[in-house]
Amino acid sequence: MDNMLERVMRAAKLDVDFFNKVEADTSLSQEALLVVVLVSAISAVGSFISGLMRGSFGSALLALIVAVLVGIVNYYIWAYITHFIGSSLFDATSDPGEMLRVLGYASGPRVLGFFSFIPCLGGLLGLAGSVWALVAGFIGTREALDLDTTKTLVTVVIGWVVIFVINLVISSVIGVGAMGLGAGLSLLNR
Repeated sequence: MDNMLERVMRAAKLDVDFFNKVEADTSLSQEALLVVVLVSAISAVGSFISGLMRGSFGSALLALIVAVLVGIVNYYIWAYITHFIGSSLFDATSDPGEMLRVLGYASGPRVLGFFSFIPCLGGLLGLAGSVWALVAGFIGTREALDLDTTKTLVTVVIGWVVIFVINLVISSVIGVGAMGLGAGLSLLNR
């Protein structure tokens, strides 16, 4: 566990040498996924606490589950889309495993999402963690795909826009489903 934490810290420090080592080390694939799962779960606990503070256990629990699932799904989508874009547009030489490893470790700063329950400050910390993870993901992507900065920027922006649209659609579906679930449960409580 100490080595994993050290690797997450190196990624958070935007250590280019670290990302070059991780992209080549296939033994770190499971650990990179574990980082994503743990970061997503810790951030989700912040959402859960926030929901409890609003007095709604049901919505807090739903936020917890959705936050973990979305964090993990976004990891895979971003890795595969980024790999596809870099390979298709710029003939980058990598495999999806390299992208999964570098983006897994790059997600570490998202752990700041845990503090989302703190009024005013929590949202800013969560945003800072997301931006930090995006910057780390940019560096990891550049190293994994062996692209220059401009091509990496194009690749990451296109990938981010695709993920944003996917999340928007998923959030809309989940939001409508949650409203329906809430309405149904309120009828049962009468």
